[in-house]
Amino acid sequence: MNYELLAPIGSAIALLFAVYLALKVLRAPEGNDTMKKISSHIRKGANAYLKRQYSIVGIFFAVMTVVLAIMAVFGYVTPFVPFAFLTGGFFSGLSGFIGMKIATAANARTANGANESLNKGLRIAFSAGGVMGFTVVGLGLLDISIWFFFLKWWYSNPELALTAAEQIEKITSAMLTFGMGASSMALFARVGGGIFTKAADVGADLVGKVEAGIPEDDVRNPATIADNVGDNVGDVAGMGADLYESYVGSIISTSALAVAAGYGFAGVSIPMAMAAIGILASIIGTFLVRTKENADQKYLLNALRKGTWVSGIIIAVASFFLIKTVFPDKIGIWGSVITGLVAGILIGFFTEYYTSDTYKPTKKLAGMAETGSATVIIGGLSLGMLSTVIPVLIIGIAILISYWLSGGMEVYTHGLYGIGLSAVGMLSTLGITLATDAYGPVADNAGGIAQMSGLDEEVRRRTDALDSLGNTTAATGKGFAIGSAALTALALLTSYIERIKIIDPEFNFDLSITNPTVLIGLFVGAMLTFWFASMTMSAVGNAAKSIVIEVRRQFKEIKGIMENKAEPDYAKCVNLCTKAAQKEMISPALIAIVAPIVTGLILGVNGVTGLLAGATVTGFILAIMMANSGGAWDNSKKYIEAGNFGGKGSDPHKAAVVGDTVGDPFKDTSGPSINILIKLLSMVSIVFAALIVAFHIF
Repeated sequence: MNYELLAPIGSAIALLFAVYLALKVLRAPEGNDTMKKISSHIRKGANAYLKRQYSIVGIFFAVMTVVLAIMAVFGYVTPFVPFAFLTGGFFSGLSGFIGMKIATAANARTANGANESLNKGLRIAFSAGGVMGFTVVGLGLLDISIWFFFLKWWYSNPELALTAAEQIEKITSAMLTFGMGASSMALFARVGGGIFTKAADVGADLVGKVEAGIPEDDVRNPATIADNVGDNVGDVAGMGADLYESYVGSIISTSALAVAAGYGFAGVSIPMAMAAIGILASIIGTFLVRTKENADQKYLLNALRKGTWVSGIIIAVASFFLIKTVFPDKIGIWGSVITGLVAGILIGFFTEYYTSDTYKPTKKLAGMAETGSATVIIGGLSLGMLSTVIPVLIIGIAILISYWLSGGMEVYTHGLYGIGLSAVGMLSTLGITLATDAYGPVADNAGGIAQMSGLDEEVRRRTDALDSLGNTTAATGKGFAIGSAALTALALLTSYIERIKIIDPEFNFDLSITNPTVLIGLFVGAMLTFWFASMTMSAVGNAAKSIVIEVRRQFKEIKGIMENKAEPDYAKCVNLCTKAAQKEMISPALIAIVAPIVTGLILGVNGVTGLLAGATVTGFILAIMMANSGGAWDNSKKYIEAGNFGGKGSDPHKAAVVGDTVGDPFKDTSGPSINILIKLLSMVSIVFAALIVAFHIF
């Protein structure tokens, strides 16, 4: 059987299911006129932001396409690369755009559903998240399928006289390059969206909650609409584009490693078929997500877990029969897939352990608020640093087991293929995994709309329960994204080395730590992640400053805001956040493009290999630390707001708000963006490999 055909079939099924979920969401009633008005404000702000972002990103893509076209003319890349770059960026951006459109349509509907029952609110929000999840996997597989079958047709031309091995090598080499377009779009979406959402959040918290003493989602706060817009452009559109490129990157890098391992078309078919099977497994899992009224956080979390776990079990069983059929004498490869699945689940669990207020670490952090904001910040940083230990061990063990089970001890390239498959295994159930993550911002918006619309306390209690669950799933999702990024980046690093061997079979790799170019590359790569994090953190600070000043101005100059006699100028805050995010996102994004090229032209191939290794190691650890610190600060604040350590308005609560404010750019801007940085560095290195081989100083 031609298992590659499962990819376009799986893509069609995923997109049709996304349409079904979207229609299901849109059929739900939106609520009263006030709810519709607030939702409309959020929708208009999100659309305006994305329109401006895509216009700026469009200029970047036009310039890069010209650069790649010039390289194609001189023979450094194939003529397909500029077009593949464009399609990768287009589908990545489109997946985030579609997810955001449904998310902004679902927020008021979720609040209105919660007016009926907790389960109704959960189902609407989760369905909206499902649109994001299945759009990402559907468009990802569509992009892969289009290029795979086109290139297969092109290189099978008898006039080219290529062997099957030569055909598949050229196909996978060309396909690797469209990941650069997906990664570039993802970085702009993640960084820009992250700056927007956290600038609004920090501004709203500092002036509204700390200075004015009003609730988080109070209609009197001029920044509250911008905050809700930010949830969508950052945590929906940004996250969708982020995991789109992880998903695509893991499949195409594993396909390239299949060629290096000598597995040919059969080896390429396995990751593509697994992705299709994962879509079916995820669809089944979505129907199991239900809850009861008055459910506590543990019950709600288990409701989401049930769908994810069942999907994982299905893919584990189905992949066994797939691999048994394709490679009956290499069943150890199946063990690599299972290793990736288990590693993803474990990383998600330990992320939850360190960030959920159900467990001791976050409760302990909340207790530190009794002695002020300084101890909260110290405790959060300490927790984040400690939380890196277990994920690093999990990834390290997963790499060793995957390498060993797939035959790496006998044939080095077989082991690399196994590592790639473990990344595919981890991401195979992305449809439902991303649904549980994208659900969070919808629930958060629903809570804000319920508050601003003055709905009954019972509705607010339900939306608070859904929002709190969303914080946990978002933190777990970030841990999952970081873990998958580490495995994908490793697969891309090995793909880069194999790409160099194809370009120049005589090239002499010297990756010894004593090689000065490798050592310098390691230092540069390690430094890049900190430089990038610094720039994105600073960007949030600069943007938040303008929001703080604007909110203070409105409180002072617009008479009657605090008495609910005048409406704040919400649009001004949205516009300020948009301008700041667009301005501040450019420099960090350019680092990922320019750094590997400049390093390569100076230090050569060995130096770039060192850079990729250094960035992957430090980026993985720094991203975990920042995401978990931020998640713990956020949930420790919510733990206090639930009535512990004095509750809302107490001194411990004010200290926790400061900690949460520091943690916002940690968990929603810098941390998640580093995932994309380490993958984009590899993608750029692969695309510009021939240029670096031809021109370098050392």
